[in-house]
Amino acid sequence: MMADHLAARIRAGELAPNTPLPSERRLADEYGVSLGTARHATRLLRRIGLVVTIKSKGTYIADNRDKVP
Repeated sequence: MMADHLAARIRAGELAPNTPLPSERRLADEYGVSLGTARHATRLLRRIGLVVTIKSKGTYIADNRDKVP
């Protein structure tokens, strides 16, 4: 699942805290999935606290990886 793979990348430090998550469109292209699937993955990551979305700014890797299951 795309969200699981992204979560693993975040937890491994491949996607560093406080850096922007690639756009949903770019993620969709990278993973070869629909834009809807990429949006769903982003929503799941936000729900478990691995990313935060700032209106009109974008989605960023959260700085609390050690606090998230």
